[in-house]
Amino acid sequence: MARAATTTDAFNAVAEPRRRQILDLLARGELAVNEIVERMGVAQPLVSKHLKVLREVGLVDVRDDGRRRLYRLDPVPLKPIHEWVRGFEQLWSERFDRMDVVLEELMEAENDERKHDHDPQRDGDAAG
Repeated sequence: MARAATTTDAFNAVAEPRRRQILDLLARGELAVNEIVERMGVAQPLVSKHLKVLREVGLVDVRDDGRRRLYRLDPVPLKPIHEWVRGFEQLWSERFDRMDVVLEELMEAENDERKHDHDPQRDGDAAG
């Protein structure tokens, strides 16, 4: 059975970790292929293959600069991914809020325990 095309949309294209790594690099500015190869530590043909996929879905633009080809990120195709992930933001916020409450309760219990452990009356140090 043939593999599904990874070039149909940005969701499929960014599913591959090396392509996400390329996007992370390009988010900092334009780079030539050899600079991407050097920073990723992988073979040039593999980087070129991933750049081709990213170009096909519109995530990467390329321009000629003399003998070099410079690649840069085009973030517009990431918008649907951002909007989809944003739908989970409320869920994450609610869970983090609940976690904050639990952590506060644990810290209060720990502080109460420390106070109890250092109670002078309990240590037989009561004045009287």
